[in-house]
Amino acid sequence: MDHVALKMLIGDRVRFLGMVFGLTFTAMLITQQMSIFLGLMSRAYAAVTDIPAAQVWVMDPSMDTIDLGGARGLSATAVDRVRAVPGVAWAVEHLRMPTEATIFQASGGERRDCLLIGVDDQSGIGLPRIVAGRIEDLRRDDAIFIDRDGLDKFARSGVTVRVGDTIEVNDHRAYVAGVVEAAVPVWFSPYLYTTATRARSWLPPLRRDTTFVVARVVDGADPAVVAAAITRRTGLRAETTPVFTRMAASHFATNTGIPITFGTAVGLGFVVGTVIAGLLFFQFTRDNLRYFGALKAMGASDGVLLRMVLLQAALVGLLGYGFGTGLAALFGLVAGGSQLAWLLPPWLLGVTFLAISLICLAAAALSIRTVIRLEPAVVFRG
Repeated sequence: MDHVALKMLIGDRVRFLGMVFGLTFTAMLITQQMSIFLGLMSRAYAAVTDIPAAQVWVMDPSMDTIDLGGARGLSATAVDRVRAVPGVAWAVEHLRMPTEATIFQASGGERRDCLLIGVDDQSGIGLPRIVAGRIEDLRRDDAIFIDRDGLDKFARSGVTVRVGDTIEVNDHRAYVAGVVEAAVPVWFSPYLYTTATRARSWLPPLRRDTTFVVARVVDGADPAVVAAAITRRTGLRAETTPVFTRMAASHFATNTGIPITFGTAVGLGFVVGTVIAGLLFFQFTRDNLRYFGALKAMGASDGVLLRMVLLQAALVGLLGYGFGTGLAALFGLVAGGSQLAWLLPPWLLGVTFLAISLICLAAAALSIRTVIRLEPAVVFRG
């Protein structure tokens, strides 16, 4: 009977291909839109992942994200207070300040908004993976590192910056000594890295100029327990890295219309897929009622007919799911890079499979009721 069911389905090529196309479109749209959404969410906490050694982030209680212009900073004593908490192996300051950079070209100077990041003077903690230059180069006079994505952003606006060039950062001379591979941020501003001491000398004096304190706990200690101890003893907000990443993503999601935009696209794709697959599958079943009736007249039970309908729905569902997720993955591979925010975790494929399964079950439910109520005598009509 399974062979008969498949021959019935594939024999009606127009509706068969229509159902597969509808489910392919739905699976591709859900996977693609969710992957872009997750990619944008990951960029909201990209700077957190750039410091994998840090297990605890300490900030002002008003902070809830990694990049927040005008946020209240910490006092100069914050680092020492965090270091004094039992369970802290080390703690360093981490500065993140908006600034302006002037890039000199043959046609004159071009000013760009940037984010100046001050890393620990001695250890360099806070600096992403270096792809050009050495950590020692950052300690040279007026040296800065630029992230690779920042160089691409400069280039897209018609400005070329290379290692060895001299630019101005907030009207101070800066020598481009290297390039780092930072996680692509959600914001447009290029990232400039230098030592915390130098960053302070280039910026207007502030009473609270330490944006964060990043820390690591001693071996065997629980980061969540140490973070709670830091909060109790200092009055500052201390969160573990996983908690802080979720906070940053939540801040970005709740303060932009992006979740609504992508949610609407995914919802429309689900509805369209349900309507197309449901109607086509129902019409296919109605046009083949005489065959189901013949099988019923020959003794096929309702359970056998039910299995045939579910097998037909499963086939178009699996084909649509495979083609759709494959096209979405191909799209991410071809259009991927710094220009496209893209993240396709394995669990998202499971979500898409569940969505396609629900659509197929809904489509099959419309047909099952008709098949079960079918009278065998239909085979003798007309």
